[in-house]
Amino acid sequence: MTETGGTTLDTCWTTIGVRGDNSCPRLQQYVRCLNCPVFEQAAAGMLDRPAPAMETRVAAAPAPKSGQARGAGSLVFRVGAEWLALPAAVLRHVEDARSVHTLPHRRSAAVLGIVNVRGVLTLAASLAALLHIERAAREGTSANDRPRLLVTEWAGATTAFPVDEVEGVVAFAAEELLPAPATLAQSASRHVRGVVTWRGRSVGVLDADALFESLARNLR
Repeated sequence: MTETGGTTLDTCWTTIGVRGDNSCPRLQQYVRCLNCPVFEQAAAGMLDRPAPAMETRVAAAPAPKSGQARGAGSLVFRVGAEWLALPAAVLRHVEDARSVHTLPHRRSAAVLGIVNVRGVLTLAASLAALLHIERAAREGTSANDRPRLLVTEWAGATTAFPVDEVEGVVAFAAEELLPAPATLAQSASRHVRGVVTWRGRSVGVLDADALFESLARNLR
């Protein structure tokens, strides 16, 4: 049994199923765990996990470029052709990319399925779908250009976001944050606090409250 996001799941497929010792008698009928009603019930439990209660975060005070400390760090990463930054405070760790198991009766394109993160079944969600980013676009010029998994925690719920590239944690001064351009799609602009220029790139700094509120709506 595994607890994730407040929901207890029967993870029999990792013990007696196809990812375990294959001793489950149901395999004779269903062949694959994905076809079994037990897996379907577990998937439904994952989708029906309580939406996290949104908590109020206090923004860092503005700081000049010299002589004073910068704001809290943010992890810079890429999804498709878009460079984004997410507050490091919501990140648990960064993992190598791995297979995501799709869920039956998926309600939203933003919900990719479930992924095993250090032995714990974790909901996998798509930033590309939430922000309407074209995933086909790739840069392919950086040594860090390889898919990764951002594992986040917000209000007690853990979520994994596949991304195309991770650069690292950067601290931006408050005054470096510029308004999001008018050309940014309305659906994406709701999730972005502003834009900073970093290493010649335009980086959209995500608003964690807006992002996870949007994810919660997609889980309903």
